[in-house]
Amino acid sequence: MADRIGVIDYGGGNLQNVLNVLKFLGREGTLVSTPSDLDSVDRLLFPGVGSFGDCVEDLDRKQLRDPILEWLSQDRPFFGICLGYQVLFESSAESPGLKGLGFFKGEVVKFSDDLGLKVPHMGWNEVAPKDRSFLLWKDTPAPLHLYFVHSFHPKPADESLINSTTVYGDPFASSVGQGNIFACQFHPERSQDAGLTLVRNFLEG
Repeated sequence: MADRIGVIDYGGGNLQNVLNVLKFLGREGTLVSTPSDLDSVDRLLFPGVGSFGDCVEDLDRKQLRDPILEWLSQDRPFFGICLGYQVLFESSAESPGLKGLGFFKGEVVKFSDDLGLKVPHMGWNEVAPKDRSFLLWKDTPAPLHLYFVHSFHPKPADESLINSTTVYGDPFASSVGQGNIFACQFHPERSQDAGLTLVRNFLEG
């Protein structure tokens, strides 16, 4: 029996894109909007488009903060995308005073204005995996280019968590990985074949 796939419903706008990718890969995603919904899934996807503050407030309103943290603490399969990556950290410059999930130590920072960058960082950019043997990178091309849309990015306190880096002015952590937990700043659901490979690896790993 295939694993059941849950997709966190945080009130954002790209849930359908992720559900469509799952369907294309022959799987059905179940929206998770209450704590009890987590009881019926085996793998958890947390996609995200929107603001850090709106997202964590929605999680708290739906009483999903503690159940998600319990899921992560049990090292159950988890894939966070964009905002679903950022909220794993303690805080964000985008929403001062609001607490992230804090599963990982560190903060979410904005790209520096001093670098003369166009913000948001939007479009295709190279992602450099730190360890190609990590499951999700299996069969991905080298060099690997994936699609980004963001103005903020996490800065992990523990640099050993960093699973890939990307250069936009300066290098930043474009993904983290720990056990069965993976989270990334890029959008695999918008990254054509390479992105599909990442999602397929998560579903089959």
